Amino acid sequence: MRTVYHLIVLYLTAHFLWYLVREKKFWKQAGIVLVLIMFLLRLFLVE
Repeated sequence: MRTVYHLIVLYLTAHFLWYLVREKKFWKQAGIVLVLIMFLLRLFLVE
C-alpha cells in the first residue's frame, strides 16, 4: 500500500513539474511551487 501511495505522489509531482515549466504567470508558478513542496515533503517524510 505504501508503494502505491508513493507512486501516486510521484505521478502528481511529475504533472505539477510539467505544469510549472509550461506556465508563464509568476503567481501560478508560485502556487505550484508551494504544492510541490508539500507533496515532496509528504513523499519523503512518510513513516
